Amino acid sequence: MYQTIIYKVEKRSAHITLNRPEKRNALNGQMVEELTEAFRQAAKDEEVKIITLDAKGQVFSAGADLAYLQKLQQNTYKENLADSRALMQLLKSIYLHPKLVVAIIEGHAIAGGCGLATVCDYSFAVPSAKLGYSETQIGFIPAIVMYFLLRKINQGYARDLLLSARLTDAEKAKEMGLINDIFEAHEIRKKVADFMQEIITNNSAESIKRTKRLLADIQNLALDEALSLAAEQNAAMRSTADCQKGISAFLKKKKPAW
Repeated sequence: MYQTIIYKVEKRSAHITLNRPEKRNALNGQMVEELTEAFRQAAKDEEVKIITLDAKGQVFSAGADLAYLQKLQQNTYKENLADSRALMQLLKSIYLHPKLVVAIIEGHAIAGGCGLATVCDYSFAVPSAKLGYSETQIGFIPAIVMYFLLRKINQGYARDLLLSARLTDAEKAKEMGLINDIFEAHEIRKKVADFMQEIITNNSAESIKRTKRLLADIQNLALDEALSLAAEQNAAMRSTADCQKGISAFLKKKKPAW
């Protein structure tokens, strides 16, 4: 079904893998389209509770494909706007995805590749990985990811990453809040699998979905509007099957089966 990515489901997890190692998993129109469809597919699958995004080869993603960039130079503004909106939709769909999304970064994540990692809920990297936005070094602009990055890390760090175009090592990326943790190459898969299993076992899928949406929505609102929305969501959650199940189990001193 897919030519630039691999998609598989096992043990309540969807695994989406960038699969252009010969091109350093660089993004092109087809990969953006296939990633968007894969995340849509995972959203519909009731068996899927959590998603991993990883990559084949030595590089997580080097950003935009060079041949793709050359083609874009011949496009009209209207064609480039459509292409930009396709990338925008992909990043937005990951950021707002109803399932938890975890990036496993076992190589450099640059430009659009770093953008993919930025919109995931959790990102784990190996010590040798470098991350950053190289757009200004080629006369481009890291426009779409900027919105998401400013929600993830403080503005000082964001300005430095976006304006300098320097790559940062994993340790600094963790300090910034760009990634959550660093694991050695030989153990990262096991560590992430353990983390995912803990989430799958202990957390309500409905609670995760609603919490993610509220995190996205509440930051745009003034104090009174934000608190009003929070109260409404609090009340609405109480009538859901997951909340009733969870509270019932808690009162009986049992662990709910999620």
